[in-house]
Formats: sequence, C-alpha cells, structure tokens
Amino acid sequence: MAEKNLNDVSRESRTLFTKATEAALRDNLEYAITLFNQLLEREPEFYPCRKALRETQFQKAGKGSTGFFKKMMSGAGNSPQVAKAQMTLRNNPAGALVIAEGILNTDPNSSAAHRIIVEAANALELPRTAVLSYETLTKNAPKDKKLMIEFAQAVSALGDGTRAEKLLMDMMVDMPNDNDLNQALKNLSARKTLDEGGYGALEGGEGSYRDILRNKDEAVALEQASRVQKTEDVAERLIREYEGRLVNEPNNMKVIRDLAELHTQKGQFDVALAYYDRIKGSDMGKDASLDVAITNTKLRQFDQKVAEINPFAANHAEQVAALKEQKADFQLEEARKRMERFPTDMAIRYELGVLYFQAGKVNEAAAEFQKAQNNPHKRIPALNYLAQCFTKKKMYDMAARNFQRAIEEKQLFDEEKKDLIYNLGCVLEQMGKKTEAIDQFKIIYESDMGYRDVAAKVDAFYAG
Repeated sequence: MAEKNLNDVSRESRTLFTKATEAALRDNLEYAITLFNQLLEREPEFYPCRKALRETQFQKAGKGSTGFFKKMMSGAGNSPQVAKAQMTLRNNPAGALVIAEGILNTDPNSSAAHRIIVEAANALELPRTAVLSYETLTKNAPKDKKLMIEFAQAVSALGDGTRAEKLLMDMMVDMPNDNDLNQALKNLSARKTLDEGGYGALEGGEGSYRDILRNKDEAVALEQASRVQKTEDVAERLIREYEGRLVNEPNNMKVIRDLAELHTQKGQFDVALAYYDRIKGSDMGKDASLDVAITNTKLRQFDQKVAEINPFAANHAEQVAALKEQKADFQLEEARKRMERFPTDMAIRYELGVLYFQAGKVNEAAAEFQKAQNNPHKRIPALNYLAQCFTKKKMYDMAARNFQRAIEEKQLFDEEKKDLIYNLGCVLEQMGKKTEAIDQFKIIYESDMGYRDVAAKVDAFYAG
C-alpha cells in the first residue's frame, strides 16, 4: 500500500477533503475531524488528509474544556480502545489505524495510540504516516534513546539523511559517549553516503562501479566512507555542506538555522549567535522557538565560561558564583521578555514561574503558576509549584488543597505523583495532622519504600 497525495485520490475524495479543510478553517473542528476520519477509513494511504487531521486534533485539544484536560491528563494508556487497537493490529493494521485515530480525536498526545499508528503504518508500508506519529512520540519522550534512533531511521528511510543525522546529534549533546547513539549515527552516515553516491543502485543489481568510481579520488572517498566516523566529523561535514548551500541560497533561513544549531553543538557559540542574528532580521524572526534557541545557546555559553575558569585560581569559587548569578539573572530576564512578547503562551508563563520560584520570588512565581494551569500539559506541575509557593508562605491549607487537586487529576502513579503525595504529606505534618500525613507516606511506601525518607517516616510511626 503506497501513500497517496491529493492528485492520487479520487475526485470524490478530493471534494470531501476540501469540505473538511474548509470546516477546519471556519473553526468547525468537530465536523472537520469527522470528515477527515471518514475519508481516512476509505483511503488510509491518503497522507495529506492524515496530516490535516492531526493538525485539527491538536487545534481542538488547545480549545478543550476542563473535562477534556482531565481526560487528557489520564492519557490513553489504560483505555479499552488501546487494547482493542492492539488486538486488531495483529490481523487488520488498517482497522487498527481507525481505532487509534479515534483515541487521538480526544487525546492527540496519546503515546499508546501513536505507537499503534507507527506499527500499523509500518505493516502497511506507509512511512510518512509513521514519521508523523514519531514526531509526537519523541516530543512526549525526548530522552528516550531507543525511540529517537527509531525516529531517525524512519526519517532516513524517507531519504532525509541530513535530518536523521541531526536528530541523533541533538541527542548526543547530553549523551556524547553513548555507544548506541554513536553506532546508529555511523550507520546513518554510511547509508547516506551510499544513497548520495549511487551505491544503492549496486545493491539492486543496477549500475556499475565504473559509473561510480570514475577516478582514484572517488575510490579513496568510498574507502573513507566505510571507516568509523566520529560525531565531530559528521558535524564538520554537515557544516561544510550547509555553508556550500548558503553560497547559492543566501536567504535560506532553514539552512542558516541548521548552521547555528551545529555550531552550538560544537561549542562555537559566537558563530552560532551570529547566524541566529541573521534570522532575527528576517520574516522568521518572530518565531517563538528562535528566542528559545538563542537563550539556550547563551546559557551554554555561560556554562562554557564557568568550565574555562582556572580551578586553581584563588578566587575560583567567587568567579563561579558570579557567573552563575549572571546566568540566572539572564535566564529570568529572557523568560520575562518572551512572556511579554507571547502573553497567551502558558508554557512560557510556567517556565517564568519556575525561574521566579528558584530566585526566591514566591509571589511572582505563584501568579505565573495560577495562569499556567490553563495549559493542559503544564496544569499538574503548575499546581505542584503553586502549592509549594503557598507552603513557603505558610498558607498550609491552600497548599494542601492544591496538592490534593493535582493528585486527583494525576491518574498515572509515577514519579510526579509520588512527589505530589509526598509534598502533601509534608504539608499535613506542618499542619499538625500527623495521622493524615502518615496516610500519604504509606501510599508511597506500599509501592516504593526507597522513595526519599518515607521508609523512615512510616517505620517510626509504627515503632512509636
């Protein structure tokens, strides 16, 4: 089953697609989603329709009610629909796609549903559909190494070897010596060399080495391509490649941004910031993600300066403390500026709240967390921080209510929920409610007695 574009589907399907698209533009999102789903049941290989459906699902999620938020927080991981889709996947991948899209209609971030779509798409040979779901999966779990390698391999299979390499290189910033990432990057680089040099044709029995190895220099290049490549070598090659493109495409902002990111990875922050400045002066300069990238680059520049301080200097500690203070002030000020530029972006308000909280500005932090609750992805952590703000102000009853609200909305019993329960227990202790406090600690003790000091608290209660 090959994926289809708009010109590949029937006239009836094109008409229905236009009707759904117009409904989405009129903000009639429920109707648009219904039409997109009907069309995909008929033609699951119609990729532009699936992409439009996904965008509409996310748009609807952003306008969700409190009930939707609560449902979204629970995730679809325990949904009977997920189990149904997993069973359907075995014998009917197309049917599994339909069920999974039904889940995404109410929770477009459901990792369980996106995983089903990836497996179904692979079974049906719909690579772009799989990559579309990998986009969300990796956003949900950006530190999942195995998942990122799968994503990169899927992107490479679509012929975008440069982007695939960059995905892994971005992850290697935090894990530079990881063997799995290094090996995956080597494989991608080798694959890219084969594809770009025409060696893939040899695998299929087409072409000849004479066509490829036209001279000794190309033979040497092939030999080198088969050797182990280091990440730094790949970065240098990508930089040369992009700089070459920039000669002919001086206004290609995507290439300029890729160069900025590559120089950032190599620790060449001044060069990276110069490239970012070029983007700031263009039409893409209003992109909120650009401000984040520039801020992160400057923060890494601060870290580099700290690392370069002579550890044997008499005033080493003072120099480090001064730079860290400058870094914190810069980070707070940049977040404040971004909030002023994008006042309705609740994720930025949450970030600003965290920075205020870390700076000891509790009132300012609480005000931001109260607003950040309106972002469904930040609601529970915002409630957690808001309750901690009330705790610092010794408003224990208000702190307890916010912890309890977050616990009720948090369905999955993970590290975040343990943190909420533990914090509630501590607040109840401070309120003198010892029995109620120990009840909270026992909830954690029953599943993870090694969590913080809950074992000591519970053991002391029973010993007393």
